[in-house]
Amino acid sequence: MEPELAIESHQLTKFYGKNRGVEDLDLDVRRGEIYGFVGPNGAGKSTTVRLLLNLIRPTRGSATILGMDAQRNAKDVRARLGYLPGELRMYENLTGQQLLRFFGNVRGVTDTTYMYEIAERLSAELGRRIGTLSRGNKQKLGVVQALMHRPDLILFDEATSGLDPLMQQELYAILDEYRGQGGTVFFSSHYLDEVERICDRVGVIRDGTLILSDTLEAIQEKQVRRLRLEFAEPPPADILTGLSGVQKESQDGTTVLALVQDNLAGALKEAARYTVVDIEYEERRLEDIFLQYYDTREETHAAESSA
Repeated sequence: MEPELAIESHQLTKFYGKNRGVEDLDLDVRRGEIYGFVGPNGAGKSTTVRLLLNLIRPTRGSATILGMDAQRNAKDVRARLGYLPGELRMYENLTGQQLLRFFGNVRGVTDTTYMYEIAERLSAELGRRIGTLSRGNKQKLGVVQALMHRPDLILFDEATSGLDPLMQQELYAILDEYRGQGGTVFFSSHYLDEVERICDRVGVIRDGTLILSDTLEAIQEKQVRRLRLEFAEPPPADILTGLSGVQKESQDGTTVLALVQDNLAGALKEAARYTVVDIEYEERRLEDIFLQYYDTREETHAAESSA
């Protein structure tokens, strides 16, 4: 019986001397989902991927991939994975077709139908030497080699880097289909719009620590949103005060501003006791939420520096 989790780690930690790569990372990636792993450059995304692939050894902690120990069973794990590194290097004297055939032989791929299907959908240039290709066209070959053997799990590190918008959309469609067939994707990226577009759940890593992991819906529900109410007449000064999940920010004549976390219905019910002429409710995107976490970090650093 296949495990429910495609990736599971416990207190996964990597230090480079005194510098922290990741620390006490507890991941759980479910089979059949696209898991977005987001953070800026240097946050620990690539270190995490390399630990999962056993390309580097952890300082402490453990990871399980498809039910197998990522270190002890590294060879068996890799046979069931597809991987696209963030820094893609290939044999530049080979043509794209020669490279894919080489990878196919290594992986024991006998039916290349799917390989050529993906290459065609991405408009990959297979007849030219790789050294003559643009970054985007090299990236297409990287995507094809990661998918060509129909792996159970794909680890993508900045998968759409260099791809034009049309090819990005085609890749998203391919990944949607792959997920629909039971595949799992660990999608490491700092492009927040694409994570919001295709991922089922999202983990946010900051300074090597996983600070958030949940569905997009749950993350957005937990966040504070700003509510602006415009009344026909100035409402009472105590309007919205004392409501659970609502923090009144200000009141200026007929305009009331408030921060709402989880009680919009209560705030609107209170406001409806008076004549409301306009309502603005700020729906926050993943990018806004993500930046909020990093703004907090910057404020902390600034406070420590001034102390």
